[in-house]
Amino acid sequence: MADTNTEAPNSHNSHPPTIDGNVLVAKALSRAGVDRMFGVVGIPVTSLANRAVALGVRFIAFHNEQSAGYAASAYGFLTGRPGILLTVSGPGCVHGLAGLSNAAVNGWPMVMISGSCDQSDFGRGDFQELDQIAAVKPFSKFSAKATDIKEIPNCVFQVLDHASSGRPGGCYLDFPTDVLHQTVTESEAEKLILDAENQRQQEVIEKFDNSEIEKAVSLLRHAERPLIVFGKGAAIARAENPLKKLVDCTGIPFLPTPMGKGLLPDTHELAATAARSLAIGKCDVALVVGARLNWLLHFGEPPKWSKDVKFILVDISKDEIELRKPYVGLVGHATKIVEMITKGIKDDPFCLGKTHPWVEAICKKSKENVSKMEAQLAKDVVPFNFLTPMRIIRDAILGMGSPAPILVSEGANTMDIGRAVLVQMEPRTRLDAGTWGTMGVGLGYCIAAAVASPDRLVVAVEGDSGFGFSAMEVETLVRYQLPVVVIVFNNGGVYGGDRRSSEEITGPYKDDPAPTSFVPGASYHLLIEAFGGKGYLVGTPDELKSALAESFTARKPAVINVTIDPYAGSESGRMQHKN
Repeated sequence: MADTNTEAPNSHNSHPPTIDGNVLVAKALSRAGVDRMFGVVGIPVTSLANRAVALGVRFIAFHNEQSAGYAASAYGFLTGRPGILLTVSGPGCVHGLAGLSNAAVNGWPMVMISGSCDQSDFGRGDFQELDQIAAVKPFSKFSAKATDIKEIPNCVFQVLDHASSGRPGGCYLDFPTDVLHQTVTESEAEKLILDAENQRQQEVIEKFDNSEIEKAVSLLRHAERPLIVFGKGAAIARAENPLKKLVDCTGIPFLPTPMGKGLLPDTHELAATAARSLAIGKCDVALVVGARLNWLLHFGEPPKWSKDVKFILVDISKDEIELRKPYVGLVGHATKIVEMITKGIKDDPFCLGKTHPWVEAICKKSKENVSKMEAQLAKDVVPFNFLTPMRIIRDAILGMGSPAPILVSEGANTMDIGRAVLVQMEPRTRLDAGTWGTMGVGLGYCIAAAVASPDRLVVAVEGDSGFGFSAMEVETLVRYQLPVVVIVFNNGGVYGGDRRSSEEITGPYKDDPAPTSFVPGASYHLLIEAFGGKGYLVGTPDELKSALAESFTARKPAVINVTIDPYAGSESGRMQHKN
């Protein structure tokens, strides 16, 4: 039979080239300036990840979405740009909620992107089926779902803009499998991207009430015991230079919250960290910049604060101001507002000076407390308590000079004691459990820091419990050869050894280990060696000094397993009443 096909040979070559939804997502992300992505690939997003890599987006593949999500949230804090998490559908999205919620509570820009099941099969029990928009709602500042390939660019730009606008936070983007498989021509794709770019939110020009700025300036000028408090909101706003100018021109003591440490050096003569109780208990006016009056600051209430203290609260969120009802509320970008306050003060200058009674009191108490701490730190205690290795680590980090390493800290005793001993000299060089007190962030934060700041060494100081949440990600460190040194304070448990009272050791399972106990003497250093990294087991000052010197110089993935007395340390005094 003769061939009845009248189509000319190779006529299909005349059809315009097409791309699928995976390519369009990758193109939109790239055009929006995304150059890093964290996640776990699988159905239906493996092709999306590969297409993004082909367009110049570095993809860091993790072992679980929880750690990848923590990395994305920390990347947002360190860079000020949304960190991107990519997950598979269903349980992958659920696992990713850890990072999304962490971003939401800390106020960090992040976008979680998840694949989802085919729209036509939803409600029929499809593979990994979940109403993901509903699942993320409590933790997402804004969510979008592309129901057709033509909606992809607009959805991408929308979630990125929402993640960074106002108070930063976590946003969610959903791509059903069928949408990722749909196609458009390359010319259609370019037009869709251009149209979406033209619809992006324009930056809002902030307008400030000068009378409120003047009121704040007047309060500070007439205060007898003023204090400046700043937090990670000021850090993400890059407010360190305006804050330095304000402190320098007024001579007002300052107190950073944990992740605000380093905006001004901890060694600054007006740093009130070592006199924290005196500073917040006696100040009469507190300028609070980029820090919420939450549990970390005792809610701004007595008995920790004076009942007569007047708060000047600077926050990007109007809702936060309305919630706290400060004496003066200034809504806007921390950098701009601090600059305006400084300008107002320079128009009619004042400076407390070193001999001012308030400054003298803060400095005197700081020196007394630092001296007491240094006297304890000076002792070499073996078996190690927490202070001896912490001092050795502090000195090794300071010996690195600038650029200072980024410090990641998590754990109970390890984080609390480290907060008092370890010194931050540069902005955004401390990452810890944060507002939510999240354990398990360590390795994800390390990876984010190494990716965001490749010129810096990353040093994690972790309790063995905190390390255990994400320990498998040491393989990720080795795979990407990231300059991360993880120091594990190994005391054999959540708080240490078995600390149960005799009346608690009873019942049919009394011979089981305590709920707080781990295997004694666990060889955490061998875990990274299984993947080709370097492990160290240390139990004396000389062994620790040698391991730090070698690993810091090598700038290669390493785990230092520090043997700690299992009965050293206790729960943080701030938290004991809650446990």
